[in-house]
Amino acid sequence: HQVAQIITFGPLQSRGVLRDVGRVLQMPYGQVDKLCKLVPQNPANPISLAKAIEDEPKLQAEAEAEPVVKRAFAIAKKLEGLNRHASTHAAGIVIGDRPLSELVPLYRDPKSDMPVTQFNMKWVEQAGLVKFDFLGLKTLSVLRKAVDLMAKRGISIDLSALAWDDEQTYKLLQSGDTVGVFQLESEGMRRTLAAVKPTNFGDIIALVSLYRPGPMDNIPLFGRRKNGLESIEYPHEKLAGILAETYGIFVYQEQVMQAAQILAGYSLGDADLLRRAMGKKVQAEMDAQRQRFIDGCLEVSQIPKGE
Repeated sequence: HQVAQIITFGPLQSRGVLRDVGRVLQMPYGQVDKLCKLVPQNPANPISLAKAIEDEPKLQAEAEAEPVVKRAFAIAKKLEGLNRHASTHAAGIVIGDRPLSELVPLYRDPKSDMPVTQFNMKWVEQAGLVKFDFLGLKTLSVLRKAVDLMAKRGISIDLSALAWDDEQTYKLLQSGDTVGVFQLESEGMRRTLAAVKPTNFGDIIALVSLYRPGPMDNIPLFGRRKNGLESIEYPHEKLAGILAETYGIFVYQEQVMQAAQILAGYSLGDADLLRRAMGKKVQAEMDAQRQRFIDGCLEVSQIPKGE
């Protein structure tokens, strides 16, 4: 009664809303599919249907040629962004100090045997609940099976006692032969491992953190600095201590928080507000933090404001 999974909502995005509207208007599947393929698909930075139509002359021509297409575009643009369906977050769990029915509305997902909150992960936190992420990994079952099979051959292995600096293991990682290794098995990540050539566990942590839209632009620089092909430079000499492990590159939010403390005299609480503003990517919040950061830097450096 005190544990529940968390709801997620699937919004109608440009391609999906166009397909749904086309189906309701009984447009031929081939026609709708042709229109959808003209809409760019970028999950990391979704483009709106209005923007897609504005940038693609072929879509504009289709709308001018057929009234049903023009009508489909008009309806789809109004529906875009609305929630299409509800599902359950893959890993999010909330644990309360009392029955959750006293704190948040619940519903039952037919695919789950656990209750699910009707608030998404953003709102359950604002309701005062603590959100945990528990990943269910098949890799762990594979490892357990391997240990059991080895035991049948009289070979005992304690996974928790394995060394973290085994040279042969890192040679295998550097070769990119990591199919079946959690978070390191995609084709792109295997190429990255071969290029960067990690030699310690910290390198692996950094690569997993960098391998996502935006930060991954820093991976080539990370590799060059790690392998001595380029000198390590720090944004400020005071940051050498916190950026040494990532070769002078900001990788973790905690490094940003520490930098704000060192350079601008932020308290831990203020630094966490900066981290949240950065995570939300809200320009107004970042602009407000900018002035706070500059004033703090001047104060720490004992430089009068305005100089």
